[in-house]
Amino acid sequence: MRKIYLSALALMLVASPLMAQKKAAPKPDPLKQSVQQAIDSRFADMMELSDKIWAFEEIAFQETQSSAALSAYAEKLGFKVTRGVGEIPTAFVAEYGSGSPIIGIMGEFDGLPGLSQNKVPFKSPLHAGAPGHGCGHNLFGVASLGAASAIKDLIASGKLKGTIRFYGTPAEEKYFGKLWMIRAGLMDDVDIMMDWHPADETKTEVQKGLALVDFIVEFKGQAAHASGDPWNGRSASDALELYTTGINYYREHIKPTVRIHYHIQDGGQVVNVVPDYSRLWVRVRDTSREGLMPVWKHVEKMAEGAAIMANVSHEVKLVSGVHEILVNRTGSAVMQKNIESLGAITYTAEEQEFAKKIQEANGKPLVGVISEIKPMEETQEHSMGGSTDVGDVSWVVPTIRMGATVAPTGTPWHSWAVVASVGMSIGHKGMGYAAKALAMTMVDLYQNETLRNEIKAEFKQKKGDYVYKGIIPDGPPPLKAGY
Repeated sequence: MRKIYLSALALMLVASPLMAQKKAAPKPDPLKQSVQQAIDSRFADMMELSDKIWAFEEIAFQETQSSAALSAYAEKLGFKVTRGVGEIPTAFVAEYGSGSPIIGIMGEFDGLPGLSQNKVPFKSPLHAGAPGHGCGHNLFGVASLGAASAIKDLIASGKLKGTIRFYGTPAEEKYFGKLWMIRAGLMDDVDIMMDWHPADETKTEVQKGLALVDFIVEFKGQAAHASGDPWNGRSASDALELYTTGINYYREHIKPTVRIHYHIQDGGQVVNVVPDYSRLWVRVRDTSREGLMPVWKHVEKMAEGAAIMANVSHEVKLVSGVHEILVNRTGSAVMQKNIESLGAITYTAEEQEFAKKIQEANGKPLVGVISEIKPMEETQEHSMGGSTDVGDVSWVVPTIRMGATVAPTGTPWHSWAVVASVGMSIGHKGMGYAAKALAMTMVDLYQNETLRNEIKAEFKQKKGDYVYKGIIPDGPPPLKAGY
């Protein structure tokens, strides 16, 4: 009898973890299954649309074809589309439903100058000197619209209540189009905003990035013959060189979190003329707007000193600037659960071979594409990296963000290697994954009022008494300014 009892007890001990595991397994949410199926059913259309935008190769404020293609697809899906919002011809809003909650989702679609590339794992421009999608924005807007369309289906069928709103946001790479959309009040009534970005890893985004400001400095002097009578000239190019030298000496005396970049746009035209005009684009960053401000103002002031030394005049023109991201960890935790539920993206042997060839061409370890799902990170006080006008949105409305793998691990961003990857199946898979994770998270937001209130409470607590003010010049956006 004792042996029978012990045997039964042993069996229970072995079986109980399995029983507990089975009991603990979450029951699939039918609405989340529904949005995944909706995205799968539209995936062929999404790939075709992203490939069109990839081939359009359009830059900031010039995304006419990309915007038209995205907005036309939104209309085809049943959204009400309002074009040309925020005084930007390529900006639009696509909306479906009525009442609250209003959940927004953003999509970008601009490329970068000079990055045109074929869909091959070695540098080979599609159109020499033309732009390319070195940040994967051909996938960005399409995935977000795909997620919005899956939610729209549930609202249309009465399974969810509220409003879904897709924001077509141009010019993220320069000028930061969202700033003018915010100024127009287009996001004032949104409860929660969703966002994602192409990346070389898949994760919930909980880092702040960098605040930033862009400005143009112009120097104007007097032309003269560079050999015959240089004493009659006042060189704008001298002022430019003195200014950049001052910036480079200043680097020793700023905090490690600060970044200063400049791009010389005009340093003179010919060697035998004392240049009477020069121009450069200056960018200053820091991990917070508060830290950015004094550095920005000092770098601006230094231009006056350079002008005095070269005996020329100067002018500083604000382009625009962005805030760091106000991270919402309550919303991010919900996104994390949905990413974990989806699991990692899987790749074919051919895709991994493509990825390794890109890594080989860029001197990176040949590890292929890695899309493992890691625990949610701690938000760093001084997180480095890039900047985005999503930061400004996050100070206006609580914003939940994620990144999805669209390129091989370690790929240099803003490069031909990203352009190649986001035009083929590795990029397409990341796009579909992002659409599903975003839509699943929005299902949680629509279904759970308590969750929405908790997300808003964290937003209010972190924002404190700060009154948002965009770093933006008066007047309309610089639509024809170019790069």
